[in-house]
Amino acid sequence: MPILLQGHERSITQIKYNREGDLLFTVAKDPIVNVWYSVNGERLGTYMGHTGAVWCVDADWDTKHVLTGSADNSCRLWDCETGKQLALLKTNSAVRTCGFDFGGNIIMFSTDKQMGYQCFVSFFDLRDPSQIDSNEPYMRIPCNDSKITSAVWGPLGECIIAGHEGGELNQYSAKSGEVLVNVKEHSRQINDIQLSRDMTMFVTASKDNTAKLFDSTTLEHQKTFRTERPVNSAALSPNYDHVVLGGGQEAMDVTTTSTRIGKFEARFFHLAFEEEFGRVKGHFGPINSVAFHPDGKSYSSGGEDGYVRIHYFDPQYFEFEFEA
Repeated sequence: MPILLQGHERSITQIKYNREGDLLFTVAKDPIVNVWYSVNGERLGTYMGHTGAVWCVDADWDTKHVLTGSADNSCRLWDCETGKQLALLKTNSAVRTCGFDFGGNIIMFSTDKQMGYQCFVSFFDLRDPSQIDSNEPYMRIPCNDSKITSAVWGPLGECIIAGHEGGELNQYSAKSGEVLVNVKEHSRQINDIQLSRDMTMFVTASKDNTAKLFDSTTLEHQKTFRTERPVNSAALSPNYDHVVLGGGQEAMDVTTTSTRIGKFEARFFHLAFEEEFGRVKGHFGPINSVAFHPDGKSYSSGGEDGYVRIHYFDPQYFEFEFEA
């Protein structure tokens, strides 16, 4: 049986494990940021302060700090243990993506193109309090064409990999801000980007009904996982050749179909063969975010229904489909 986490009133926007995997952070289209003990689903605390939907969350390498970005036009830094707000960075539009670099000293976040404001990626060095106090990042990259809908730090914190509304993937230098690589393999918006454990590969989830595997350094396209519905999130198993996809229809179409037709299962694909080999039911609506536990023995999914589920599974159980 999965562990069911009920801590949000609105649909889940992102879920994320810390590096050890003992904590699970969840954010939703409500102002609540929750942290849970992933072993038994106990809620450990809530980071209170946002006044709008929270789009993104990240924890640093040693789980000292938590970063959140919200539609209330702010990115906030929290003390993980005490829940105290350490920094408030105000923006002109909603903060869509955020993340700590490898060392936990530099944060990046991207803002939406809305209300006449441009889409920017901002970089702050947390070791320099003057940047925080003055609300002035050391670097800001404008994105003129289509807004960033998902972004992660690349290997060694030398670049960030950003997915756009139009389906493009860009690699921006974290030093100069220039575009290092640009590819367009998706035909529609990229909803999610997640790295492999060793950061050599990443998987994208797109509205064009596919998830794709890329090389982190060259952005070379390697594999495609096809479905019949928009893919909202995809994650790579840390110890098996497995990819889990979460998605479903657009939220507004959900009431018109049964849950089976709506395809609200988490779907497992083989990384090399690109074949689907398993499905896990459970959500009463599209899945918006999936994440593997760092030990690979469980994964979590957060849905449009506001629930987060932690599923334990034995990957060996699925393997029979590949026996000759």
